Amino acid sequence: MRIALLIVSIINLLGICSTNAQDRLYSNSFSLAEVSLLDGPFKHARDLNIQTLLQYDVDRLLNPYRKEAGLPEKAASYPNWDGLDGHVGGHYLSAMAMNAETGNAECKKRLEYMLSELKACQEAHALRHPAWGIGYLGGVPKSAEIWSTFKNGDFKALRAAWVPWYNVHKLYSGLRDAWLYTGHETAKTLFLNFCDWGIAITANLSEAQMQSMLDIEHGGMNEVFADAYQMTGDEKYLKAAKRFSHQALLDPMSMGKDNLDNKHANTQVPKAVGFQRIAELSKEEKYAKAGHFFWETVTSKRSLALGGNSRREFFPSVAAGHDFVHDVEGPESCNSYNMLKLTEELFRANPSARYMDYYERTLYNHILSTQHPEHGGYVYFTPARPRHYRVYSAPNQGMWCCVGSGMENHGKYNQLIYTQQKDSLFLNLFIASALNWRAKGIVLQQQTNFPEEEQTKLTITEGRARFTLMIRYPSWVQAGALQIRVNNKPIAYTTFSFWLCCS
Repeated sequence: MRIALLIVSIINLLGICSTNAQDRLYSNSFSLAEVSLLDGPFKHARDLNIQTLLQYDVDRLLNPYRKEAGLPEKAASYPNWDGLDGHVGGHYLSAMAMNAETGNAECKKRLEYMLSELKACQEAHALRHPAWGIGYLGGVPKSAEIWSTFKNGDFKALRAAWVPWYNVHKLYSGLRDAWLYTGHETAKTLFLNFCDWGIAITANLSEAQMQSMLDIEHGGMNEVFADAYQMTGDEKYLKAAKRFSHQALLDPMSMGKDNLDNKHANTQVPKAVGFQRIAELSKEEKYAKAGHFFWETVTSKRSLALGGNSRREFFPSVAAGHDFVHDVEGPESCNSYNMLKLTEELFRANPSARYMDYYERTLYNHILSTQHPEHGGYVYFTPARPRHYRVYSAPNQGMWCCVGSGMENHGKYNQLIYTQQKDSLFLNLFIASALNWRAKGIVLQQQTNFPEEEQTKLTITEGRARFTLMIRYPSWVQAGALQIRVNNKPIAYTTFSFWLCCS
């Protein structure tokens, strides 16, 4: 019998009332600055990722935005997938924000520089392209040709380009994250101006035209508009989030119909992230059903044991699972990046341990493994084909989509180790870390070598507080086998919804 031993050293738990530590978008979260990674595989991956990120030339990443705004070139753009210039810059901005929040001075410096340059680009568009470009901030090649005609319902240039909305979505997310993680007001202003541009550029389109446009991959545009709504309380952004929701996926998913066979996987996952985000804010059942069913069918029927999904970027039919062992292009890293976002959202709405079981499995087996352990490069595909291999990117060369999401992946390992709800602290992941729970006035340290050992030790090293500790009962531990000791004495606990309750 496998026994997991959880040693909980809880010292002086006497009352201080609880408040939310992060009050920006995700009410149950701790800020990244409140959770420090301790020595272990995740801290190593985070630190190596920062070293890798700092090898990139920021001016080269910014050049697509300067070029489209008509500003002089400071450095040549990176060689890229033809027609997708600008997409990695948004991911990079997110990565800089995450690492700036946890105290890296160089990342903060780069964040500040990027925001100042992007502000200049947004201002230049307003001056040079007043008919279509007020608020615009994209690096999409031939932006003027695409958006000046698109706003009048002419999709010819849009369809000739490579996924323009997918491209700009990455900078939308980067600006949001710069504000979310650091509170930078310039980022918030740029983001909301960009959102206003998105509303204005689609204002004259009919619902049929919008849905036709959404047939093209567009990232999580509905999610970012939902975020803008929560930031401001302005209903126009919630309306835009719904308007950017693709009915071809929303309708069947909300009715429990799986129509994913042979669909491009990472086109669909961000849409579902947006559905759930809208549901979280609007409480509309249709969006909630769609987000939940999408997660259920992908995780239970369309994912491998490592948590990843898709082959050759597409969902095979449920009956064609054997394709994975023959194909050289297995689960795509971006898919798992977005599935973890969806999982986090579902967990906020319903803190079930099964969401964290999936999150843990995917984090350890797929996301962590997509980083080269020595030079920090990123993986696109993780083949399940026996005796096959993975291809890693090199800094300043590979600019794949999974390079962009990979830049972020290793910067937010501390994001979901702990969450909070009212007076309860949820221990979700067994990762060596320290929590500075400012609202309670305590510092909690978690020491573990998991998965090399099946135990973790929690010690309150500073402060006094009273709270309920909710410990995830992992699915990989047999029923009744988990033990808890407080100050080395066994204690009883209450189990419900696969959580252990220790008051």
